[in-house]
Amino acid sequence: MQSYRLLTLILLGATSFAFTGHYHEAEGWTKEDLAELEAKGGQNYAFSGISTFANLEHTRCLLNPRETFDIAVLGAPYDTSVGYRPGARFGPRAIRHVSGRQSSFRGFNPRAGINPYQSWAKIIDCRDIPVTPFDNDSSSQATWSSSNCIRKGEDLDPHVGSLPQQLVTLGGDHSLSLPTLRALKEVHNRPIQVLHFDAHMDTWHPEAYPSYWGTTHFTHGSIFWATRLCWSPLPGTGRKDNDEDTAQDWLRIPAEEIDNIGTRGIINQILDMLETEQLVYLSVDIDVLDPAFAPGTGTPEPRGWSSRELIPILRGLEDLNLVGADVVEV
Repeated sequence: MQSYRLLTLILLGATSFAFTGHYHEAEGWTKEDLAELEAKGGQNYAFSGISTFANLEHTRCLLNPRETFDIAVLGAPYDTSVGYRPGARFGPRAIRHVSGRQSSFRGFNPRAGINPYQSWAKIIDCRDIPVTPFDNDSSSQATWSSSNCIRKGEDLDPHVGSLPQQLVTLGGDHSLSLPTLRALKEVHNRPIQVLHFDAHMDTWHPEAYPSYWGTTHFTHGSIFWATRLCWSPLPGTGRKDNDEDTAQDWLRIPAEEIDNIGTRGIINQILDMLETEQLVYLSVDIDVLDPAFAPGTGTPEPRGWSSRELIPILRGLEDLNLVGADVVEV
């Protein structure tokens, strides 16, 4: 019986070879042949193909340390440290899915006057950090992952770029900002300012929510505890949170301030707070937006900003010396 099955497979293979005539001929194809294949079968629409961020080329960068790029998009599918509603572990997948409308083919930005996917930067999707959902303190694994994605400019292929590689992390809960900052500090070896858009300050002392069974220092609400420069749109629910935040030298602008000074006023205040020549890390918690605009987040808060307000503020900060960014709590 086994011999019969083996003979059947051999005959099927031989028949296929005789029928197509292309067995092992791929190496002999001309550039014109390959160009014709690309023209006929290489195009994907937004609703087809494998989901990568903006239909970018993708690779497992952690398994391909020689991969060159200027900007990497890296998913962090982790939500074990949330304090209210879980689900952000699916955030990177969801962000990639909805970003499918973008592509290098249809990516021209009329305001900026460029196609960001065809300008100076080589941008790739580095897939996901392999974090475990069973450990509330998986920061060491995430730090290793981020560190192995980004390297100093002198380590890069000179044909790709001379600037240090930049990392855009898709969350996942906000705790992943800390290991990313640790990785960037390794690369740059200098202070990094944090520009933080959020409906919460995320500077809680680890004992803010005591438990008989103990507490952990690593949560999405204590991620910026004892870190030094922050911009956070909404104050905490009590003066104690504000006082502790201030004691850590964080600087705040309440979300309601936008009603008085508008988006340009918010931009000016941020630029006054930051040292524009220093490195900046941008962290955007999606709950900075009102639930009307971003209901799919772990801890939604009323009276947040609209997307029409946040986007021009981000545009007004384009001259900052960004070394990395994240979008979290999706």
